[in-house]
Amino acid sequence: MKSHFRLSLALPASILTFALAVQPLQAKSDLEQVAVSVGRLLEEGHYTHQPLNDEVSKKFLKTYLELLDFSHLFFTQQDVDMLYTKYGTSIDDDVLLGNLKPAFEIYELYMKRVDDRVAKVKQLVNNPPEVKPDATIDLSRQKAPWPKDEAEADEIWRLRIANELLQEKLSEHPIEPGPQLIARRYDRLMRNVHEEDKPEQVKLFLAALAQTYDPHSEYLSKADLKNFSINMGLSLVGIGAMLRSEDGYAKIQSLVVGGPAQKHGGVKVGDRITAVAQGAAEFTDVRDMRLDNVVEMIRGKKGTKVRLLIIPSDAADPSKRKTVELVRDEIKLKDQEARADIIHKKDANGETVKLGWITLPSFYADMDKRQKSTTRDVQALLKRLKKENVGGLVIDLRRNGGGSLEEAIALTGLFLKSGPVVQTKGSNGNIVVSSDPDPGIAYTGPLVVMTSRQSASASEIFAGALQDYGRAIVVGDKNTFGKGTVQTILEIGRFTSLLGSNSQEDGALKLTIQKFYRVAGGSTQLNGVASDIVLPSLSDLPEFGEGALKNALPFDTVPKAKYTKWPETPHVFLEELKRRSTDRVKQNPEFHYVMEDMERLRKKLDENRISLNEEVRKAELEEDKLRKETRAKDRLARQTEDTRIYRVTLDTVDSPNLQLIMYPGKMAAAKKTVAPEAAGDAESETADSENADEPRLDPLRDETLNILADLAGLTQGPRTASTTTTPPTP
Repeated sequence: MKSHFRLSLALPASILTFALAVQPLQAKSDLEQVAVSVGRLLEEGHYTHQPLNDEVSKKFLKTYLELLDFSHLFFTQQDVDMLYTKYGTSIDDDVLLGNLKPAFEIYELYMKRVDDRVAKVKQLVNNPPEVKPDATIDLSRQKAPWPKDEAEADEIWRLRIANELLQEKLSEHPIEPGPQLIARRYDRLMRNVHEEDKPEQVKLFLAALAQTYDPHSEYLSKADLKNFSINMGLSLVGIGAMLRSEDGYAKIQSLVVGGPAQKHGGVKVGDRITAVAQGAAEFTDVRDMRLDNVVEMIRGKKGTKVRLLIIPSDAADPSKRKTVELVRDEIKLKDQEARADIIHKKDANGETVKLGWITLPSFYADMDKRQKSTTRDVQALLKRLKKENVGGLVIDLRRNGGGSLEEAIALTGLFLKSGPVVQTKGSNGNIVVSSDPDPGIAYTGPLVVMTSRQSASASEIFAGALQDYGRAIVVGDKNTFGKGTVQTILEIGRFTSLLGSNSQEDGALKLTIQKFYRVAGGSTQLNGVASDIVLPSLSDLPEFGEGALKNALPFDTVPKAKYTKWPETPHVFLEELKRRSTDRVKQNPEFHYVMEDMERLRKKLDENRISLNEEVRKAELEEDKLRKETRAKDRLARQTEDTRIYRVTLDTVDSPNLQLIMYPGKMAAAKKTVAPEAAGDAESETADSENADEPRLDPLRDETLNILADLAGLTQGPRTASTTTTPPTP
């Protein structure tokens, strides 16, 4: 969030005190100084004020081992026990003394284990292992124990290689013969491990230390700090995606609003990239490739094409892959701006009603020094929507990962008369209440806020405040993401050098220093904001939230702030709204698809097993293909809804004529494509990037509009579309 950087000007006194006592560090090497500084800053400045003690030492060692060996495949339990005996209660002292010997020794052991294992893998690839017909393997070993000894590790790897060979054999997009591909993949892994020099090893070591405190604290090396827009090498400039490395894959962590990947619609958070191709060239396998090398392959000149071979996040079988072609482009400011739709639809009585919909991709402010403001932009859109006499309004935050805290507070104020919006508590326990800066109110009508597991940080502050005041009904996934913490960026050189001349050389620490709390007293951390009305969605899995991150800070509460509830609270109608929505959801085939897929995916995740029987896997893939074809035919057979949607952008907000983007005939064609985050078919084809602005079939949107129409009818009654004025024309 942009507010994080502003907060960095107000450092805790303990950090400033530490900065005055750095001269003894000068006798140490640069890397040793950095290690001591990171350790002290975490002790003194982190929100928890947790000292580096034996308890933290054990967590730190575990985090470092898992950072190196994510899937518990290379180390054995014997290795882990030995390392805990040697370093379990002393690695904290080593950091504070600037002793990096443990970092290097543990990495050296990891490197040896990788070398030994790759040699055995090559033997398995050349002599494919036989498996029993009923053999299965873990889909994910993240939570599995380390193998107890070398013999157990050999058996795990025997099945693992059998699975990788089967995956490549069943893949609809083969790159090269499976044995050759897998041998090359593990050669690359071994080479990557050997290429990590001492500074890179220290970076991993200190990254593990920071993540021991919480998942949003992290150490940034010199290269990371100099290219912070790449965000620790995880940001894909050119397609607009953020990646992290997991189990050898480059995994989509988030999508940049307005970027080619987000606009395409075929890339989702949680997807894993298994191969990359330049234009029409052949794919190159990128599993177990260094993340920065994958980034370089995907980045490129504006206007050029890159193809990604992706394992979908909700694919039950890793053999299932799809190709996505993207055109590299700059992330355009206008793609991140708020926009609005005016929707003409029939109510339960057959009358045409007008409803407003504002899509808010992020809480932006002062972007590109153009003095941009989310609040001002939404005010302009609201003015036009009120002029069109909309009977209610939806604020869509489904893909809003946060942004400016100040804008979130100010935007909340557009829908409230006055009062507190959010509470912030620092490590010293002091609570600061931030209030609506403007006593005016821009919109007083029926209001629904739509959220998902991707709604985070500033989005949760906005949705939580309007829910606590009773101002809006929150609709969407069971909970939002649950990120209720504030980070600041501290350049390590400010503490290792009295004059601060080496700040860029020593990297930086992104440090969690505060937590957010709602006006009702509960934190947005971990639990997020719970929806008043929950709609079935494939994104509604706890694996996509803060709780899935290791070492996440807990939920807690502070005293309730003084605020006055919205007098005409819509929550008095909540039970009736739920009842009507539940009845519609039960009758909607699209939600049936969603619930079927959720049940199937939940079962797969809970079982965490996949068959190594080729015939079983082929049958499952064929079943998925048939289900997709059946659903496509069913969608085409259904009658279309009589809905018209007009688009309002900041460029057209004052135009007398608005763009007609959906009408009944067009809706029929749209049923061939389903928004992936809303669809019940995890493998649905999606519109290409040229049609990214065209609305797809979106049952979540449609049902949210139904809820809004019900709310408007239960309060003041929705206004019918005027027949005395000329309607907007396309």
